[in-house]
Amino acid sequence: MTARDSLIDRRSLLRSGLGAGALLAMPGTAFAAPAGFDAWRDGFRAKAIAKGVSDATYSRVMGRIEPDMSVFTKMQKQPEFHEQLWQYINRRASDWRIAAGKEALRKYDGVFDRIERDFGVERGTLLALWGVESAYGDPIVQQNHMRPVFPSLAALAWNEPRRRAYWETELINALKIVDKGWGTPDEMRGSWAGAMGHTQWMPEVWLNVGIDYDRDGRVSPFGKPDDALGSSARFLVNRGKYPRGEHWGYEVRANGAGSSDSNRSFAAWSAAGVTRADGQPFPQATANAKLWVPVQGGPAFLLGQGFYAVRSYNPSMNYALAICHLGDRILGAPPFIQPFPGSERALTLAEVQEVQTRLTRAGFDTGGTDGRVGNDTMKAVKDYQTKMGLLPADGYGGLKVLARLRQGG
Repeated sequence: MTARDSLIDRRSLLRSGLGAGALLAMPGTAFAAPAGFDAWRDGFRAKAIAKGVSDATYSRVMGRIEPDMSVFTKMQKQPEFHEQLWQYINRRASDWRIAAGKEALRKYDGVFDRIERDFGVERGTLLALWGVESAYGDPIVQQNHMRPVFPSLAALAWNEPRRRAYWETELINALKIVDKGWGTPDEMRGSWAGAMGHTQWMPEVWLNVGIDYDRDGRVSPFGKPDDALGSSARFLVNRGKYPRGEHWGYEVRANGAGSSDSNRSFAAWSAAGVTRADGQPFPQATANAKLWVPVQGGPAFLLGQGFYAVRSYNPSMNYALAICHLGDRILGAPPFIQPFPGSERALTLAEVQEVQTRLTRAGFDTGGTDGRVGNDTMKAVKDYQTKMGLLPADGYGGLKVLARLRQGG
């Protein structure tokens, strides 16, 4: 399996709501090794060593490991939420992510300067990817919402019948990361599927796509974000054909034109009557773009190659739009000018915290009151909506839910 295959698989996990970027995985409970596991572990040693893992590393990592059998429950029972596009974007371009992104930019401004020089990838794009995938590498998220990857991968490699060869490969890749000194077993925490680090990549992607951007002699998914950000920039350029010096696209007024597969220059679109929603001119008139109206009556966009480069990171159009919009918001841009039909403005950080606090007091576990909306908060909102008869019970904790909570219901 190629690194690209591994990344696509990991993205498919995200789209189904199973990835770490969604903050689903809680630390696993230790289990006594089930019957047959010890024999498998002893037999798997030869396979790992044949693939280049040292005997010492295998003993260090796998010698006393117990499989985290809760991964099979995670595979079968995931919370489901059916978000409209405006809800999806509001949650990802949240007040917390925008503020934390600005702080991350202040802290790592030099790294982003270097990346823009080396790869031409806009800092907003990388900040947004980092923020959505791992909350800017927040150690609290790593500790509270990620699990050790080796017990999970060992369980999957041993006893996941449909794709056992894939999980065996990823377990070996994770062992190679330890063997290379890129990470310790304790550091290697991630999703139940093994995605880890600032950018939540699977082990094979780290091995084949990662670069030593901080020049410390190792490719580290953890610690300083330099390697993860530099590696992501290179991925966007090499795999997504990210165009140096071009913005991802613009909200436009399409003057009745619907979505189009036509790839025209911004100048041609302008001649056809399509204008920027903010009234400004298109800065790169000769660059090409496609028109997209994701929801009739909502905002329209001209999408350049930078947008499709982000989409190469995750094939979802909604994901790419949320990333591009969050990146713009971190750098000071306003919300979309044309609202989506039936949409609400995004809650402020204080309002999200108020929703979480009121839900907690009412007996619904939000997993904290820090203003970050993960699946715990969404499940709490959905349970509250169901109890109160608020339809649709979609798990979106917006203005309507906040108003009802303030009424004391």
